[in-house]
Amino acid sequence: MDSLPLHLTKWTDRLAFDVALCLEGSGDTLDEIKVRHKIDANALLAFNKDSVFLKRVETYRDEVREKGLSFRLKARAQAEELLTTSYMLIHDPAVSPAVKADLIKSTVKWAGLEPKGTEDQTANTGGVKIMINLGSSPADMKIIDASPRVIESHGDDFDFD
Repeated sequence: MDSLPLHLTKWTDRLAFDVALCLEGSGDTLDEIKVRHKIDANALLAFNKDSVFLKRVETYRDEVREKGLSFRLKARAQAEELLTTSYMLIHDPAVSPAVKADLIKSTVKWAGLEPKGTEDQTANTGGVKIMINLGSSPADMKIIDASPRVIESHGDDFDFD
């Protein structure tokens, strides 16, 4: 198995991907997969009872059947593997803070967690953006008297014809 400290499952996406390729006749044999992922037959049988694992394998199989072994599918499998390397580098005390910051920014971007541009959002949604500049000193401020004023009217003052 990989060395990612945060194991949400006992299997990796790469294992599901490799099993899917094997089942579609495009990848390594099960024996080669067991060696690469450092698992035995009992672990593979246990994963075969995991509904999430089975769903992930089926998703990969469907994609391979429909689109073939596309560049995007290969890149996604590599990206899953590289997250482990990224995680290890971020938590390694010997890695410079600048490299860690770049890895964190990239991970956030890849995950789609970056904040969206506020200017584009308001332009597309029809929102109103008001900016009030009060000046650099209190002497620049102007006070406007905005007390309400009542306008009296009589019902016969208006001609609606």
